[in-house]
Amino acid sequence: MAEKASRGPQDIHSSSPDENEFPFGYPTSICEDVPEQKYLCSNCNNVLKKALQTLCGHRYCSACLSWIVRNNKNPVCQKCKEEDPSTLSEGSLLAEERAFGDAAINKEISELRVHCVTLGCSWCGTMKNFEEHQILCEYALIPCHTGCGHVVMRKKLADHLENGCVNNMTVCHKCKQSLSSSEYQKHSCEGNLYEEQKHVQAETPSNEKNHSGLSVSTDGCRFSEVGCSFGGSKEKIKEHEKAAVGAHMLLLLQYIKQLKANLCTASKAANGFIPQTELNVNGAEKSISDLCIPGSLQINGDLEVDCLTRTSVPRDESIVQQLVREKVISELENKLHVFENIVAVLNKEVETSNLEITAFRRQSELDQNIIRSLELKIAELHRCLTQKDAGLSRLHKSLLFSEQTSYDGIFLWKITDVSQKLQDSVTGRAVSLYSPAFYTAKYGYKVCLRVYLNGDGMGKGTHISLFFVVMKGDYDALLPWPFRHKVTFMLLDQNNREHIIDAFRPDLASASFQRPVNDMNVASGCPTFLPLTKLQSPKHAYVKEDTLFLKCIIDTN
Repeated sequence: MAEKASRGPQDIHSSSPDENEFPFGYPTSICEDVPEQKYLCSNCNNVLKKALQTLCGHRYCSACLSWIVRNNKNPVCQKCKEEDPSTLSEGSLLAEERAFGDAAINKEISELRVHCVTLGCSWCGTMKNFEEHQILCEYALIPCHTGCGHVVMRKKLADHLENGCVNNMTVCHKCKQSLSSSEYQKHSCEGNLYEEQKHVQAETPSNEKNHSGLSVSTDGCRFSEVGCSFGGSKEKIKEHEKAAVGAHMLLLLQYIKQLKANLCTASKAANGFIPQTELNVNGAEKSISDLCIPGSLQINGDLEVDCLTRTSVPRDESIVQQLVREKVISELENKLHVFENIVAVLNKEVETSNLEITAFRRQSELDQNIIRSLELKIAELHRCLTQKDAGLSRLHKSLLFSEQTSYDGIFLWKITDVSQKLQDSVTGRAVSLYSPAFYTAKYGYKVCLRVYLNGDGMGKGTHISLFFVVMKGDYDALLPWPFRHKVTFMLLDQNNREHIIDAFRPDLASASFQRPVNDMNVASGCPTFLPLTKLQSPKHAYVKEDTLFLKCIIDTN
């Protein structure tokens, strides 16, 4: 059983400045069980991250291999050095282009059971979900994105920004005083007449918190002001903003709709068309002092104005409306300015994305052209190989024929698998067989034999028919025609007792013995050369071990 990996304070650390990301391998301390050696990087000795396998068979993290190659002139595999320095070869040299992704190991590593080593976090899961958890872990220590220098737990970042961050300040547009978020909500620069309400509730509470840091430049997602809660390293944020353009546009659209609704409300308030029910006023002619009771005055269902005392409330209702209107309009103008900037950034990103897409399409077209060119080359090479194979086949046949060729007018023909070939002749599958060509002399007549094992003509079905064929040769122009040499056929008894012999002289008037015009003339010979009953006679050994021998002798004297 695998030994459990212990969790201790020494294991709880931030692996890199960017929110617990591991730039090289994953530390073995996050594994529930001690990982096998094949899962460890040959460089950092951590669990492999984006495993690559080199030509020598060892594995490295993708980032480790890049670092080694970048910082060494002729990098050599350290594992090969440690195992046996004498076996170092060209395969031990490290290069990114000579390494390939090890999909099998990456899949196995993604299924390893791991846990979060951050103090207070009880998350457990598989390696494939680990990085996502690191981005969202509420107990992870992260630097405040305002640059104040504080490092806080992610879940306490909102409280820090609300109460403790010295950089998260909002400037009052009237008195120009810099205030923290909590101070700004209670701030009033109109004297002691009354305390102004906390904030215009035109957004959801979560959006209000985002607005409190609207003027602060952060390293988080630039769309946090409209409800995006993504956080991470600069690289992660950059990837997120590229991938989530559609989601950001939806958040922005929803926020602008809310702003539009608030602007309509503010416009009505400016013109004095505030419904009595929303103001909780029983009569239009009643003074503000009559309406202001201990508690709060509800304006537009969202804005609360606390009344300090009955005597501190202005008598003129228009003063309250004017203050509320100016405050709402000022805040909405600030928000609209911010969102105009965000829309401008989005437009630039969309333009950049369109340029990248265009470049990718051009590159894809070039790649397709290269692929088509390579396919044509492969097809051409395939045709060449086919032609060469055919040429080799012809040369092989020619070599076999040359080995069997005779140049003295005497030819011995060995026929194997006689029973099968006889059956093929009976069924009509292969009625006849041709022998290899042979010659009466080195530069003489080119001839061959043709045999019908089931007979032909008057001998069909009862005899073996054997014929002589004059073929078109290379030296026919130098030879006398018609062919006039005596031809003798022999079927050899393999026990050397009684050979079957038949002979004939050519009919000089027959077309079979004139100079060939085509590859070969019409065959001529003995249609009743041997009765089939005698072929299998036990007294003779014409067929032995399913083989027979035919001999042809041409009298060249």
